[in-house]
Amino acid sequence: MEKHHLETLYLTGIALPHKTSNTNGQSMKDCGQLWQEFEKGGWFVKIPERIEDKVYAVYYDYEGDHTQPYSYFIGCRVAPGAPVPEGMENIVIPPRDFINFTAKGKMPDCVAKEWKNIWESGMQRAYKADFEVYDERSHDWYDAEVDIFIGV
Repeated sequence: MEKHHLETLYLTGIALPHKTSNTNGQSMKDCGQLWQEFEKGGWFVKIPERIEDKVYAVYYDYEGDHTQPYSYFIGCRVAPGAPVPEGMENIVIPPRDFINFTAKGKMPDCVAKEWKNIWESGMQRAYKADFEVYDERSHDWYDAEVDIFIGV
């Protein structure tokens, strides 16, 4: 667990058409379906002006704490002002301090376990935007590492 100050992140990708919540495992279903769409639709290669090959999964537009509805987005970091292809959208994460956690183990269980630890930690969160970063360390689903950044 480390604290970082991150500058503005510009992202292009796809979002759930509705908010989801952690109630009754709904977010696992909704977010899992968006991941399937991202993969099957080949959205990664359709994102112009990517500035890195990492994939970001963003939790944002919270209606309260982690027990309330929120929006979910999957995409890549792009240059400011990058074009937005049809069927995609941009989101901007403003500069903020984040606490970085790293989920390690079998996917997606390790990520779910780390989120549970975060929820139970009692830490003071901003509930503006939180995100996961998927890079080369997350490719082996049996021994993955995923960074989770929590806005504070």
